[in-house]
Amino acid sequence: MSNVFTPFSVKSLELKNRVVMAPMCQYSVTAKDGIPNDWHFTHYTSRAVGGVGLVIVEMTDVEPDGRITDYDLGIWSDDHVAPFRKIVDACHQHGAKIGIQIAHAGRKAEDAPTPVAPSAIKFEGPQYKEPKELSVAEIERIVESFAAGARRAVAAGFDVIELHGAHGYLIHQFQSPLTNRRTDEYGKDLSKFGVEIIRAVKREMPSDMPLFLRISAVEYADGGYSLDHAIDIAKAYRDAGVDVFHVSSGGEGRPGQRVPGNFPGYQVPFARAFREALGVPVIAVGMLDDVALAESVIGNGDADLIAIARGLLRDPYWALHAQQQLGLEVASPKQYGRAFS
Repeated sequence: MSNVFTPFSVKSLELKNRVVMAPMCQYSVTAKDGIPNDWHFTHYTSRAVGGVGLVIVEMTDVEPDGRITDYDLGIWSDDHVAPFRKIVDACHQHGAKIGIQIAHAGRKAEDAPTPVAPSAIKFEGPQYKEPKELSVAEIERIVESFAAGARRAVAAGFDVIELHGAHGYLIHQFQSPLTNRRTDEYGKDLSKFGVEIIRAVKREMPSDMPLFLRISAVEYADGGYSLDHAIDIAKAYRDAGVDVFHVSSGGEGRPGQRVPGNFPGYQVPFARAFREALGVPVIAVGMLDDVALAESVIGNGDADLIAIARGLLRDPYWALHAQQQLGLEVASPKQYGRAFS
């Protein structure tokens, strides 16, 4: 019996299998308006055709100046709702559920005239500018931008909302002592910004709709936070309303800084630690496209779901090929049945 190809449910979300398409920025918006186009439609729908249980749309930003680049997706306007709805409906038609990762890049917003951050600390690299330290009023406005983005995601029909609290973007910047040097309440409690966003977003979501949060378990930076710090922050996030943690790592080290290990499954122990400490479902991610490894992660109880990233860039039909490799009946579209008979 397969571990990966068994159903999974949390709240109203019912997945046919435990394969998640990890969010991966495509930098493919054509008019710099944040609106998904034909590339995004084909990119996401093809993975639904390919058998993924849950597709998570790439980092989608709640403000124009919160994008990594001007070519990123956005959800700051009602004009974004219908184009996203087209993608959602197509993925549903092919048997997949679909979520969206909403975010703000903070000091990593390369094309913003003046990026913002909890503290005026520049990220290393020639493409980055010195950020402006956010005032409390500006923080409150950004929290409401997340809420408005969640409201639009619900209107577009997404099954899941994921907050991006990893990889050095704004929520991560607030939760890290490397980037948050504030002396006010947002500096004394490094979970406060994230908790406020979680609560604001939950108010816009149906009560049975799950909220995911992606988090960096460690930072790989001199003076960066440890796994224990991340778990303490995550406990506050869980208590505020996060239902599932998507456990990654890194994001605040120097550009090009070597990640210790960086081998298949290197982040799985972080996922297991979160699962054991928090008592909620977790997603493991990071070079898990070897089918036997993916099976072991679920079978050993390290995680509840596995996220495939580059493996699904290389092979949109990874899930169908994995079923074939495991000797299972392949749940392919009828149009492709002759390829798997």
